[in-house]
Amino acid sequence: MEWHDLALLHWPVAPDHLQRQLPEGLQIETRDGAAWLGVVPFVMRHVRPRWLPPAPGAANFPELNLRTYVTYRGVAGVWFFSLDAGSKLAVRGARLGFGLPYFDARMRCDRVGEHVHYTSQRTHRGAPPATLAASWRVPQTYAAPAAGTIAHWLVERYRMYVVHRGRIRVGHIAHSPWQLAETQVELATCDMARLCDIELRGAPAHAHAAAPLTVAGWMPADG
Repeated sequence: MEWHDLALLHWPVAPDHLQRQLPEGLQIETRDGAAWLGVVPFVMRHVRPRWLPPAPGAANFPELNLRTYVTYRGVAGVWFFSLDAGSKLAVRGARLGFGLPYFDARMRCDRVGEHVHYTSQRTHRGAPPATLAASWRVPQTYAAPAAGTIAHWLVERYRMYVVHRGRIRVGHIAHSPWQLAETQVELATCDMARLCDIELRGAPAHAHAAAPLTVAGWMPADG
């Protein structure tokens, strides 16, 4: 798969609040005294199973995730509270095959000149409502975040944790190092953290745009 037009928007939150919402065995990881909640909109392109062609209706679509940062048995990774996608087929495949909390959404991503305009409204039956309307500037140049910076801490993670069939499992991904740049973001609406009983007030503390990435992922397995 490829990730395009990706933004990483992060807010500091109380660690204890998020810890209570994690499955047993996962520990919130903190930085600068806070846990971090990320809202990450982007576009998936050329999604396909290994050695197979892309599936019609599940190859190119917008995606939006709400995530935080955790450790499991001392190893750092990502925990997803929700993942919205503009492909019904992709949503059902990810829920069944990966055990991830994917939701149907009506989404649109337009790149106009130097700006990306992104909207998402969750439509999944029985799911809590969630909307995002945001615009951000596309940087002219990107660079790998320096080790030790918060940008590096937020993104240089190559495993996700999921609860699948009652057990914590690990899903690995592989891609070249992130290339980031700080960006200006305008938020018209962002209530993605409602399911965590959190209101994201004001602008994100950190806002980055990312250069496109080509990514390989593996089915979650016992860690």
